[in-house]
Amino acid sequence: MRPAGISMKNNVMLILLSLSLAVFGVITTEVAVIGLLPQLTEQLQITAPQVGFLVSIYAVVVAITGPAITLMLGRYNRKTVLLVIMAIFIISNIAYAITHQYDVILFFRILPALTHAVFFAIALVVAANVVPPARSAHAIAIVFSGVAVGMVLGMPLSAFIAEILTLSAAFWFGALTSVVAFTGIALFVPSLPVTQALKVREQLAILQRRDVWLSIAAVTLIFSAMFAGFSYIADYLVTITGFSNNMTSALLVVFGISGYFGNFIFSRYLQRNVIKTTSLYPLMFILIYLAVWLCGASPWLMVPVVVLWGILHTSGLIVSQTWLLREAGNTPEFANSLYIGFSNLGITLGAMAGGRMIRSFGVETIIWAGIAFAAAAFITVRLKVRQQAAAHTVCRAG
Repeated sequence: MRPAGISMKNNVMLILLSLSLAVFGVITTEVAVIGLLPQLTEQLQITAPQVGFLVSIYAVVVAITGPAITLMLGRYNRKTVLLVIMAIFIISNIAYAITHQYDVILFFRILPALTHAVFFAIALVVAANVVPPARSAHAIAIVFSGVAVGMVLGMPLSAFIAEILTLSAAFWFGALTSVVAFTGIALFVPSLPVTQALKVREQLAILQRRDVWLSIAAVTLIFSAMFAGFSYIADYLVTITGFSNNMTSALLVVFGISGYFGNFIFSRYLQRNVIKTTSLYPLMFILIYLAVWLCGASPWLMVPVVVLWGILHTSGLIVSQTWLLREAGNTPEFANSLYIGFSNLGITLGAMAGGRMIRSFGVETIIWAGIAFAAAAFITVRLKVRQQAAAHTVCRAG
């Protein structure tokens, strides 16, 4: 169903770019701490796993509260909700900037995480509905490109600012990005009043289906595979490859640029064949992790590997989102909240597994945690494909 207030008369590209800009602000806040790992460990006198916990606590709050809060806020004007969420991100970044106390930063990681799933649930539904159905994957890719741009500019620039200026200055940059995102939504996204509140029972009904839970499992495992390595990429490039902090920041920019293009590459393949693309994706991630393992000690070889890693990493968002939304039916917002919730559960599991591997065996072994999750994701995808094929065969026989 097309959200109220949206028509093809709207300037579609401005809406999509505004949502992408908002994603950039959200992602900058969420993942900047990954690029700031060396500065955080030094200035706050904490360990790399503690920084990883700042990533995982954000994700676990999203996973636990996201779908429920999405249902609670389903009655309110979507534009108003988006603006309130961006205001929360502005406040949280200001809090990071004015304190260097770990406990305070931890609290203000939790606050925006409560609204994260609602933001994406609304943004993705709006993006999918301002274009014809055949173009929805491309529209969602434009919004998701904000993730890649967040990595291209948000995370690396935060790390660069912290290295050249101060850690506080990096967080003030995060606040500024959220202000710009707030402005974009206020100016270009139309008012989106809800004409009919979400019916909780109808939304929850999709959870009774086994194929939905197989899709949820695949989403969780794909994100676990992604973030088992990515949560500690800065530490890996400094410790194993031997890059300086500045060079690592530059490579994170390369990583994000690659992801930006990879996002659109995979959206095209998804439009052609969702099942084949989703099935191959975990296998490709296993191959890139093996390349990281083999080339990790060589600075020259790691540069092209980081490019390929970036292409695959960001593409995981649209691949897994498309896989789950195939089962959404008439519950796209709730399904998107499930996607965001369980993808963040995957981030939590991946970051925790990577942190455990670092503590037990060293930073170079995070690769094997990622490979294990990717292999499990592949198995889950194939189980769903076989189940649906078997059900189709039974229906034809009947």
